[in-house]
Amino acid sequence: MQPFSLFAPAKINLALHVLGRRADGYHDLDSIVAFADVGDVLTFAPAERFAIEAAGPFASALPSEHDNIIAKAWSAASEIAAKRGKPLPPVSVRLRKNLPVASGIGGGSANAAAALKGFLRFAGIDAAEPDVAAAGLAIGADVPVCLFGKPCRMRGVGERLTPLAGFRPLQAILVNPLVAVPTPEVFRGLALERGQAFRDAIGNANDPAAWRNDLAAPAIALAPVIGEVLQRLAATRGIIRAFMSGSGATCVALYEGADPAPDLDPSWWAARTVLG
Repeated sequence: MQPFSLFAPAKINLALHVLGRRADGYHDLDSIVAFADVGDVLTFAPAERFAIEAAGPFASALPSEHDNIIAKAWSAASEIAAKRGKPLPPVSVRLRKNLPVASGIGGGSANAAAALKGFLRFAGIDAAEPDVAAAGLAIGADVPVCLFGKPCRMRGVGERLTPLAGFRPLQAILVNPLVAVPTPEVFRGLALERGQAFRDAIGNANDPAAWRNDLAAPAIALAPVIGEVLQRLAATRGIIRAFMSGSGATCVALYEGADPAPDLDPSWWAARTVLG
């Protein structure tokens, strides 16, 4: 097989409602998800052994090869292929890491989803099959939605996906102050006991005025600079909505028409994009 590349787009939570904490310890979520046209790129090639190489502006922040989420995807893909009697040949992966790490835009999950698709292509297996999504969920809660890759409503811990019909592409600016905000710490900030309810579900999946991100407050408590980013975006002429994505620290500004010019710290990461 010839080398090929797959795009791993940033995942944006347009809404993220926390309904409560389940008896198994996981949090029950209700979210509106869309995907950006910025992201990482994975290039796959036949090799003598499985290997991962990373380059790009955020490659140095990644964990070691064996702890990398792409290695977990390799193990999952190998199990899926073995069950079908189609052992995976050795593959090398070159990751172009363009997205900040631990930034609330699903960079690692998108990498895992793209990796699963790429590895399974070598075995001639369709990544749309149900057991692939189940394997993705075992890797991370956001992997199934990244495998899906289309605007949708995501519920449960990330396993229940409903496509959003007629979703209109949105112009956006992504801004990250380059502080890593670990997701487990943000959820711990909610201080929910097992079985405890929290807030209400999304009432109208088509009404942004009813959307919120329940992780914003604990994320800002951990990294107050997120609040500063949101304030600067909200104060910018032409921006119609500013909010945090996922567990942070990436913030999103939606706008229509001419590009706004927010007052941003030059040390922050920023990207203009279209969400769809």
